[in-house]
Amino acid sequence: MPTHRLAVRNFLGGSALTPGDLTMVLLMREDDDAAVHPMPTFTVGEVAGVVSALDNVGVRSLKIFAGSRMRDARASQSASPTGLMARSIRAAKKAAPGMAVMTETCVCSHNESGECWLADTRDRADLEETTEVMAAQAVMQAEAGADIVGPAAMIPGSVRAVREALNADGFADVAIMPHLIFESSLYEGYRTTMGAAPRSGTRAFQISPRQPEQAVHTARAMVDEGADMILTEPALHTVDTLLRLKDKVPVPVVPFSVSGEYLRLTDPAPDGGRDVKGLMEAYTVLKRSGADRIITYGALDIARVLKAS
Repeated sequence: MPTHRLAVRNFLGGSALTPGDLTMVLLMREDDDAAVHPMPTFTVGEVAGVVSALDNVGVRSLKIFAGSRMRDARASQSASPTGLMARSIRAAKKAAPGMAVMTETCVCSHNESGECWLADTRDRADLEETTEVMAAQAVMQAEAGADIVGPAAMIPGSVRAVREALNADGFADVAIMPHLIFESSLYEGYRTTMGAAPRSGTRAFQISPRQPEQAVHTARAMVDEGADMILTEPALHTVDTLLRLKDKVPVPVVPFSVSGEYLRLTDPAPDGGRDVKGLMEAYTVLKRSGADRIITYGALDIARVLKAS
């Protein structure tokens, strides 16, 4: 095999990672939250600047995670039209109406237990009430301007409930991208930052990494319930599932590179930011494996590197 010139290698190099492949993650905090968090966080007042920066480097989508300051056993603030999620969505759409805004739709950051489900009087998961609350959340998010909502509790029937609620309230054009989640230790940075560590220590409906066939079954069920696309996480631990789903479901598959991946594959940079070369290598693997888009905390930094190269 001859050694080609760089220009020839670039010519034969295949499809490269681009800013348009990336979705930026925003973990939101209130203005007076002065706590030190393991993951980067943003206030509503900072959203416009971030969105403008994303737009300037060609990132056309973002995914918002936001909890409630006041939490209770019923996650009663999770669908508030004046809550942090609603304000964050409105700020993003005001800054760039054409930016695709995605959300997380779950009770874990609104529930005092940190669980993805609400408990009944015997402290068991009340799936019916949880699903009703998630559906109300999705409608609130759509009213605020969300383009894609993300049911993340992995509760059977929750995607259907969200779809029916959106349709009933005139949001049939809002898409649904449920989370297909494998059990992992890589979520801890997110859970600590968002106060979403489950009191039980586990997420009851997440998939064991030893049972990939369950992931395919669950993804198919989500599509049957009305999912327009599927989010898989952690991104790098589910590449085999990504490959299988590309042949098994008729919708886009979008890996989510979670907090642990971000923290482990980046290094502090001299300018105070993060060196994202490790992420870029990993995301090239995801793209060549068939990822339709990649959701990442490093989207802005990666896009800046790509634009400068």
